[in-house]
Amino acid sequence: MASEGTEKKTRREFLNFILGGGFTALFGAVFYPVLRFVMPPAKSEAFGGSVSAARIGELPPNSGKIFPLGESPGLLVHTAEGEYKAFSAVCTHLSCTVQYRPDLGHIWCACHNGHYDLTGKNVAGPPPRPLTEYPVTLSGDNVIVSPSRGA
Repeated sequence: MASEGTEKKTRREFLNFILGGGFTALFGAVFYPVLRFVMPPAKSEAFGGSVSAARIGELPPNSGKIFPLGESPGLLVHTAEGEYKAFSAVCTHLSCTVQYRPDLGHIWCACHNGHYDLTGKNVAGPPPRPLTEYPVTLSGDNVIVSPSRGA
């Protein structure tokens, strides 16, 4: 009989171990995503350099191109007049990516039909603020965009 008591105790300890592990796993599975949501992610250093957005001649007049600018996209527009303009390609409404519409002659956000003119000013739709404009310089065969707040 002594062996029966020892065997039952071992089974009970095993069952307690399994249940305890299951509750620990459940606790982690529920609260880990909550903690990740509540705590902001660590930000990497701000991008401070310049980037070559395109080569001169790559974009025909009245066209645009999305290019990487640090952690977010940028939009380079070659206007019908031949001028290069660069903006943040992140819509100020809900952070969708904007694009240049040659048929409309301005910048457009497809998510909620937001419209910006070629100065970045919001002219129609729900965007609450203008796009950030970045300075553009031509260097050799490259169109250089600087991420510092521009004109």
